[in-house]
Amino acid sequence: MAAYQVVTAADKRQVSDFLIREGQFLIPIVKLIEQSELAIDQVIDVTGRACIEAVLEMSANQVAGSKSPGKASGDVRWHGSQDGLAHLGDRKLRVRRPRLRHKTDGEASVPAYEALKTGGKLAGRMMSILLDGVSTRKYKRVIREMAETVGVSKSAVSRANIEAGEKLLEELAERRLDDLDLLIVYLDGIRLGKHHILGAVGVDPTGQKHVLGLREGSSENTTVVTELLSDLVRRGLAPNRRRLFVIDGSKALRAAIDAVFGTNNPVQRCRTHKLRNVLDHLPKDQHANAKSTLRAAWKLPAEQGKRQIEQLAKWYEKKHPSASASLLEGLDELFTINAMGLPPKLLRCLATTNVIESTNGGVRQRISRVKNWQDGSMALRWASAAFEATAANFNKIMGHQQLWMLKAHLDQSLTEEKVGVAKKVG
Repeated sequence: MAAYQVVTAADKRQVSDFLIREGQFLIPIVKLIEQSELAIDQVIDVTGRACIEAVLEMSANQVAGSKSPGKASGDVRWHGSQDGLAHLGDRKLRVRRPRLRHKTDGEASVPAYEALKTGGKLAGRMMSILLDGVSTRKYKRVIREMAETVGVSKSAVSRANIEAGEKLLEELAERRLDDLDLLIVYLDGIRLGKHHILGAVGVDPTGQKHVLGLREGSSENTTVVTELLSDLVRRGLAPNRRRLFVIDGSKALRAAIDAVFGTNNPVQRCRTHKLRNVLDHLPKDQHANAKSTLRAAWKLPAEQGKRQIEQLAKWYEKKHPSASASLLEGLDELFTINAMGLPPKLLRCLATTNVIESTNGGVRQRISRVKNWQDGSMALRWASAAFEATAANFNKIMGHQQLWMLKAHLDQSLTEEKVGVAKKVG
């Protein structure tokens, strides 16, 4: 199964620069939709605008010929560009349109722009073509059909343009992670209809968050989790860098972390997930007591906090055995960060998967209008789009000023481990 990763603002600039520099007219529909970066409305606006601008360029090229350096020739010549308005369905899009001038008669029109200045059936047809390409993933035909709709000849949409665009998209899909020194990796899932999407978000030493990748499947599925983590390593995430993993408590997640990154990485279980699990096994009249006890225990040094929870579990043992078992399950990993001596503000951010859950909330908000999830691939495409749209508004994590303390702890532990191995070998 192919993985779907998101792209950054730098990747988008690369696409734009490529199109301007090389004159390629295949707009990266695949990247924007599959790996992409935009919420649904933004997908329509940005891809629609990009397609229309490409069509306008082709239409102008059909009238004035290809742009060429040196002295202008021919009766109609290129004369820069300017802002304009074009219709796409019921939307008015601001586009950058090419200008043409006749050698003696002044401004010359661009046929495709004249056709797109007004709404009506043509605008609806353009929107239909775009959405059809999105829904069926037949992106190659989008530019071709939109161009032909406004009278641009088939020859203007060359195979070379398509191949060049596809090559660029393939390169962007393999975005490397080598330059990211991530201290924290948050793993959590989101459910879209009947489909599960597992996501990974990393945090660097400055506190900046990065969407690392998505995978179709549940966090309870060891194969899915292992594939996602293995792909991060394949794209350059150093497996020998000691980092903190914050997870929802799934045993499959824990097993995959050990398998891909080794057993020496600290893992923090999400306390919010744990609290929900415990409360699910208790009657409502016991909820307040459980909440207050757990939250107070989590503020204590590791050993003291664990003792308090063990006492609570013993108290629940007879009347609420399931709640008691839930309290004790994974107890050590609920206090991983307490043993690091980190300041309270940073601890609050590391104690739960809220960093990625808040991202999931932004995803749900952006795709709330989608009701018919046809398959897992569709869910993954739109989750990818909404994830990156949400990521555009990322702030640094709470307590990021103290992340140097976490880094020092991770680096020191790794050094001690290497020394221990060296002594053992010696």
